[in-house]
Amino acid sequence: MTKVFLKRKIAPRIANGHPWIYGNEIEKIVGEPAAGDIVEVFYYDKKYVGRGYINQQSQIAIRLLTRKHENINDDFFLNRIKQAWKYRQKLGYTENCRLVFGEADYLPALIIDKFNDYFVIQTLSFGIERWKPAIVNALQEIFSPKGIYERNDVPVRELEGLTQQKGFLTEPFDTNIVINENGFKFNVDIENGQKTGYFLDQQDNRRAIKQIAQGADVLGAFTYTGTFEIHAAGYGAKSVYGIDISEQAVDQANKNAALNGLDGICNFEAMNAFDALKRWDKEEKKYDVVMLDPPAFTKSRESIGKAVTGYKEINLRGMKLVKNGGFLVTSSCTNLVSPELFLDTIAAAARDAKKRIRQVTFKAQASDHPIIWGLENTNYLKFLIVEVTAM
Repeated sequence: MTKVFLKRKIAPRIANGHPWIYGNEIEKIVGEPAAGDIVEVFYYDKKYVGRGYINQQSQIAIRLLTRKHENINDDFFLNRIKQAWKYRQKLGYTENCRLVFGEADYLPALIIDKFNDYFVIQTLSFGIERWKPAIVNALQEIFSPKGIYERNDVPVRELEGLTQQKGFLTEPFDTNIVINENGFKFNVDIENGQKTGYFLDQQDNRRAIKQIAQGADVLGAFTYTGTFEIHAAGYGAKSVYGIDISEQAVDQANKNAALNGLDGICNFEAMNAFDALKRWDKEEKKYDVVMLDPPAFTKSRESIGKAVTGYKEINLRGMKLVKNGGFLVTSSCTNLVSPELFLDTIAAAARDAKKRIRQVTFKAQASDHPIIWGLENTNYLKFLIVEVTAM
């Protein structure tokens, strides 16, 4: 097995358990590994670090799989996936869940989402791509699924020297399925929906709006397929209006409302949320609850400032649309925006809007997306509810 030795001066994060090793942290490589090969990693003093897969084309040259002297083979992946499933079962995430959350489940660059008896996988690095057949076999052995689909149509694969692709990894099946979440039904388009077809990470947070939605006039912006809005209607909202820039998402949202018999309460339309919030602010429209669930505003550290400006603007506009004593429900899935920075941004928006806010709840993603302390990318979702009153 190829041996990799690290430089004397490296980031302490490696010793503290972080699985990523960057190319500029490597002193020498004894051997000529191909992309995706398993290598043994040692500190400069030849003390053992662990085993992982290497790709010298990637900025993240090595992703560690284990700190033990254990074989990386088909059984290794089978056992890791079994462990991930056992964790979800203990916490009650069995019907629909993120079965494997990459580094948080000690399988770097692997995402597996479970929708009923169907699975969607993403293999986001060269190393994990090599083990895709073993991963598919493991899922078939553990779950005997009705179907497995890959959603590898993501640009990050190109940084690894991989192509973007999507398709069936088992016999073809109807990729439009219906799932149950919190007592509501939702259409999931596995083939063409965002990410893996559905955002499971907010499933717990959607329950958090139950009390504030009762009898309320609700506005939802960046609604995507209407999951928060349909929860609000099902929890007793008087009216729910949702907007999203995607015609396809709005069509799906209206279908979801009809699927739950809530199309008389919910109405979704396609429009630019930034423009609409600004216009409605000038028109002095008011709602009991305003919900904002935008996509990630940046994926690079260079544009964090622009992302923060965007979050501040939509939250400022959203607060101004809330009736005195009403509620703002707001989220950020930009992992480069820390929880502290997000809260500071909301506070700045409140000051500029001349509003006083009182925190109701502040949460992260659902627990089937576990957070590993020290791995910032696993602590990515911020979900906040505040009461909004005049200064």
